Amino acid sequence: MKKRIFACTLAAVLAASAALTGCGGSSGTSGSGAGASSAAGGDSESADAGEVYVYNWGEYIDEEVIDMFEEETGIHVVYDMFETNEEMYPIIEAGARTYDAVCPSDYMIQKMIENNLLAEINFDNVPNYSQIDPEYIERSKAFDPENKYSVPYTWGTVGILYNTSMVAPEDVPTKWMDLWDEKFSGEILMQDSVRDAFMVALKALGYSMNTTDETELAAARDLLIEQKPLVQAYVIDQVRDKMIGGEAAIGVIYSGEMLYIQEEVANLGLDYSLEYVIPEEGTNVWIDSWVIPANAKNKENAEKWIDFLCRPDIAKMNFEYITYATPNKGAFDLLDEELQNNKAVFPDIDSLKNCEVFRYLGDDVDSIYNDMWKEVKSK
Repeated sequence: MKKRIFACTLAAVLAASAALTGCGGSSGTSGSGAGASSAAGGDSESADAGEVYVYNWGEYIDEEVIDMFEEETGIHVVYDMFETNEEMYPIIEAGARTYDAVCPSDYMIQKMIENNLLAEINFDNVPNYSQIDPEYIERSKAFDPENKYSVPYTWGTVGILYNTSMVAPEDVPTKWMDLWDEKFSGEILMQDSVRDAFMVALKALGYSMNTTDETELAAARDLLIEQKPLVQAYVIDQVRDKMIGGEAAIGVIYSGEMLYIQEEVANLGLDYSLEYVIPEEGTNVWIDSWVIPANAKNKENAEKWIDFLCRPDIAKMNFEYITYATPNKGAFDLLDEELQNNKAVFPDIDSLKNCEVFRYLGDDVDSIYNDMWKEVKSK
């Protein structure tokens, strides 16, 4: 996702409150293409609508794609945006505003499936699904076990970014535990996010990042507390800019930032580079996917929307706009060789062998994570 934030319980409560008062996501926009027209087939409600209501992350689609979809299909797009999964979920759950196509992240899709909030996709209406690399369809089984409810849209990893002028060649990080090396004291940027921070510590200890074992979680908490004196700051979006500005030697970052970082380093003529490493203990491979809410009023139009986004030329346009890796093998084949070989964006599959996808662990376990994270932050 464009800004992956695992919000704390307070954020979820605020989002739920917004849902109950009838507020839909962030600022919504309406597509600018052709007017409404009847969709082919389907039930009468869907056939008469000639529109599709889309709920997506901010800055997560090339706006020209929306215009192209409207022009080619005659289906009018009503487009709203959200900032976090935790903001999106209560909107869909409450049903105060209905959407036809939504783009949540892996663990949230699992939660939506478990709570019967999603409709099964009719893949006969999504022939371009064949363009999705089977690797990401297989990984999606971690949150959509039978691949009935979701179509991968973007993916990426979390890793370590380091400054080549501040990190000696012999000190280049290869493991998460390198973030506990005292030689980097005051030069480390950590993600200010409960699941991301615990992922780093759990993987460093050799545990699953989806553990529900309180003993393992306590060990991760204690390791994070031990690291605190070495950490310059807990940040989210600021990792990118701080690292470009040479304000820190090393930081935890999402791979989707790498194309922007590489371009900025080149444009600014910096005398150092910023390199990305997937630690050998493994990391989070995240997948954002399109789903259809169970109460969607324009299901076939939603399937047409998803199919359109799976078209290789369209997926390539969105990749070039978002810069997060595409799971679309047809789009990948259309990229120039330099991009295809950019391992920060498209790592070798072998480097992902110890990686996992975040799973929804249940509200009770989420509370344990949140309580332990508060302990870390309060020390």
